[in-house]
Amino acid sequence: MKKLVRPALMIGLSLFLALVSAALTCSAQASPLRNLSGATSLFQTTPTPQAQDKSEVGSTDQIVILGGVIVIIIFAPIFISRKAWR
Repeated sequence: MKKLVRPALMIGLSLFLALVSAALTCSAQASPLRNLSGATSLFQTTPTPQAQDKSEVGSTDQIVILGGVIVIIIFAPIFISRKAWR
């Protein structure tokens, strides 16, 4: 019974956070009071100039490596302390 308490608590907490996040996002988009002032109709919109693409092929390699390092930093203590739980 004790082995089920911790996973159930983690699943419940993450489900609660996901539902609260979804509720806040939906309530922010469903606001009926979009523009309260008439000042927005006075401005003329001008198209923004197109930015030149400066991306390089394979530029996300370092981001992937950093993500792997973060995963190792998070999961290494969990696996080390898991031996003590047994």
